[in-house]
Amino acid sequence: MTFATAVVIGKFYPPHRGHKLLIDTALAQSHKVHVIVCAKPTDTIPGELRGQWLAEIHPTAHMMVIDDRYDANDTRVWAENTIRWLDRAPDAVFTSEDYGEHYAKLMGAKHVSVDRARQAVPCSATMIRSDPYANWDFLEPPVRAWYAKRVCVLGAESTGTTTLAQALAAYFDTVWTPEYGREYSAIKQAKGETAWTTGEFVHIAEEQNRREDEAARAANRIVIGDTNSFATCLWHRRYMGRDSEEVQAVAATSRCDLYLLTGNEIPFVQDGLRDGEAIRHAMHAWFEQSLELQTVPWVIVRGPPSERLAYAAASIADLFEGSKWRPT
Repeated sequence: MTFATAVVIGKFYPPHRGHKLLIDTALAQSHKVHVIVCAKPTDTIPGELRGQWLAEIHPTAHMMVIDDRYDANDTRVWAENTIRWLDRAPDAVFTSEDYGEHYAKLMGAKHVSVDRARQAVPCSATMIRSDPYANWDFLEPPVRAWYAKRVCVLGAESTGTTTLAQALAAYFDTVWTPEYGREYSAIKQAKGETAWTTGEFVHIAEEQNRREDEAARAANRIVIGDTNSFATCLWHRRYMGRDSEEVQAVAATSRCDLYLLTGNEIPFVQDGLRDGEAIRHAMHAWFEQSLELQTVPWVIVRGPPSERLAYAAASIADLFEGSKWRPT
């Protein structure tokens, strides 16, 4: 049977693959599917964001986010509101809940129950909220990006940030984001350009954020950054001789759960792009001072690569305290 209109309603807090099965089933059996996202102001994940995620996952469904201020047990009120929101009663209601039959009947709609026993997709939103990392396989890319822990390896020139970032990504079997500023500098140098502008640093910070956000969607619970836009603020100070509120504003929109500052005790290696060893030590001090002034946890990693990796990996593992998932 194919329905003209169908409704899928819920909190989707957060969306998971059980919800995906439910909505996909409705889409396969209906010409038009309305997905109603019920959101409360106290929700830790905003309803509008959950609606955006669902719209990305199900681009052919019609999303609607409503202010959930109703009695959850008053099925009649929900049925009446659904008719009001849609300007008509739906032909079918797809749910995985016990209330579905009564809710549909009150609207004169057909009820289609989908995986009520949670056998096809054994998860729930409560499980996800309780431990998203142990239930990672039930999450779609935009939801993974929300939950992924973001770890930034940063430091002065030639202190091993890239080496450590790559090693951590391999250790945790996850993704890492290279330093966009270095890529940009190489192109700039190849053109023979030496003067910098604040606008360039704003661009670098924005692009670093974008690449990190994109990488987080493919992350295995952790995304490793070889620097981030917070560090771009200090590179603006280095080349422009002052701090920039514009760059800082971009950096303020990024998220980080742990900073790993690489020590400056290792030998300096010139690769053709770096300023020199003298500025390296001054920059390291800037990083330490700036990290002390912010609220994200941070540690310094020193020693040979194996010791750095072991200490950094243990620090990252601490981010998952309370989760049943453990990095191997």
